[in-house]
Amino acid sequence: MASDTELLLRVQTEVLEAVARGEELAEVGAILCRWVEKFVPETVCSILLIEHGCIRPLAAPSLPQSYSDAIDGVVVGPKSGSCGTAAWRREPVMVTDIETDPLWADFKALALPLGLHACWSSPILSNDGGVVGTFAFYYKTKRGPSELERQLVATCLHLCALAIEHERVRAKNHLLAYFDALTGLPNRGHFNAALAERILLGHPFGLLLLDIDHLKLVNDSIGHAAGDTLIREIATRLGTCGPDILACRLGGDEIALLVADCAGHPELQTAATRVLTAVSGMVSFGDQSVDAHVTLGGALFGVDGIDSDTLCQNADFALYQAKQTHRGGYVGFRPDLRIAMVERIATVRQLSAAMSEGRLIPHYQPIVRLDTAEVVGVEALARLVRPDGTVVSAGAFQAGLDDPRIAYQLTGQMLERVARDIRGWLEAGIPFQHVGINVATSDFQRGDLTERIENIFAAEDVSLSHVVLEVNETVFMGGSDQTVPHAVEALREQGLLVALDDFGTGYASLTHLLSFPVDIIKIDRSFVAKLGVDEPSGVVTNAILDIARQLNMRVIAEGIETSDQVAMLRQYGCLMGQGYLFARPMPAADVTHLLRLFGQRRQARGAVAAMA
Repeated sequence: MASDTELLLRVQTEVLEAVARGEELAEVGAILCRWVEKFVPETVCSILLIEHGCIRPLAAPSLPQSYSDAIDGVVVGPKSGSCGTAAWRREPVMVTDIETDPLWADFKALALPLGLHACWSSPILSNDGGVVGTFAFYYKTKRGPSELERQLVATCLHLCALAIEHERVRAKNHLLAYFDALTGLPNRGHFNAALAERILLGHPFGLLLLDIDHLKLVNDSIGHAAGDTLIREIATRLGTCGPDILACRLGGDEIALLVADCAGHPELQTAATRVLTAVSGMVSFGDQSVDAHVTLGGALFGVDGIDSDTLCQNADFALYQAKQTHRGGYVGFRPDLRIAMVERIATVRQLSAAMSEGRLIPHYQPIVRLDTAEVVGVEALARLVRPDGTVVSAGAFQAGLDDPRIAYQLTGQMLERVARDIRGWLEAGIPFQHVGINVATSDFQRGDLTERIENIFAAEDVSLSHVVLEVNETVFMGGSDQTVPHAVEALREQGLLVALDDFGTGYASLTHLLSFPVDIIKIDRSFVAKLGVDEPSGVVTNAILDIARQLNMRVIAEGIETSDQVAMLRQYGCLMGQGYLFARPMPAADVTHLLRLFGQRRQARGAVAAMA
């Protein structure tokens, strides 16, 4: 008995040490089979896995490969040899005569030529009771197991279950570590390893960074389940791009694609076109659907970077440029993109410092009646005071406003400064009607613009009837998102007016004016500048004024610089304007003096009447 016990302990030790060393499951199985065959002569050991109801050979070192190949994929059932039947029955199956037993009718031609005449197989059970495999003894004589063999098999079944469970845990951890749970794509860790390997090999390849367009809109309007469906569907479609493109989800709406054997930008452009074509098309979520679109930026190994950091950064610069100028398309990296991005980063830092030090201030440009030259309102424009005291306009730091965080912070500071200035004018009895305040896309994206404006002006006890919200045409009309119109309508209900800024320069349709909540149209300076010089500009300007009158909307002409322009605008019936002819943007103290002298003395909403 002692020798039998020592045998069992020796087998157990060898297998557990192999598992601890991290040996592959097949090797662990082979080690177990060889030890068992060594101590139990005249037996052949076999371990099979059961996956999705089918047999998958794991280890059988004493059987020819042809035997394993022949049974690979056999469906378990009531007459599928000893092993398949044991898995199906979930209990041991002993066949003492393979030649005559009906369980082996379809398989005896495989076993008998090898001198195998009996087979005893037992199911391997997982912790939750499922059948994960079988452990079998083949005998070269027609017989059943001895008592020692029964003890040995009991130990082997336990060891096999432990090794298989360990392998499953390891595979699950590997999947979690290197694959994205939502899409099944390789994840950032996998991407980093693959990128490092390709750089080390030095073979030509390209890197594409993909951003899913309007994912936030889908999440906000339809739900995050729809957003997840969109991500999964795009990931699935990327799988059709070809074996030369490895897609990895980096997180959120960003996916990286490694393009093999890509030696030049034309080839990278071709790969990008393949990707854009593959992912396009409708994606359905129940009874709703959206058209899937992505934006790509790309960089080439070698030409655009020889290390991972530079290559990824340059591809990211290209993606940023594509999102700004080629949404739904592709932009390849160019050296000037890096220069532009460096300048943008510097501008963001400059703006951040200015705001933290209180050097971001509003200047005000008067809006006047063209017939009386009375000032009926002002437009607040952001100005940055440099450390040396010089003041620069928004054009000098516009690139920094592409950063949503900076733009959001800037709007907040402008609202606070304007609210304080208005409170001062009201307390001083300054003739004053309204202030126009510009807002951008980023101000609407967080969904709290209405609450911010209401709280900031309420803190200074300023009625929103003194405020005109100026929304750029591209922001107002872009896309199908109702976030902007809904936020604007909520503010209009509080007495605030809305102006559509730079009208005519974007892609607005006149039909939008029927559905979007707009009180004022501001004709862009590009039309005003050509009045008297370019006949079409006069025709368009006159048409805008006529439509606005019929829709009961007010009109302000921007960029007026000459008295001739004033004359033509008055001829067309335009009553309101602003521009250098009247005054440049000026500090609050200067505009206060101007308002004292030329402010229109009307009731609180007199500006509205004046613009009628």
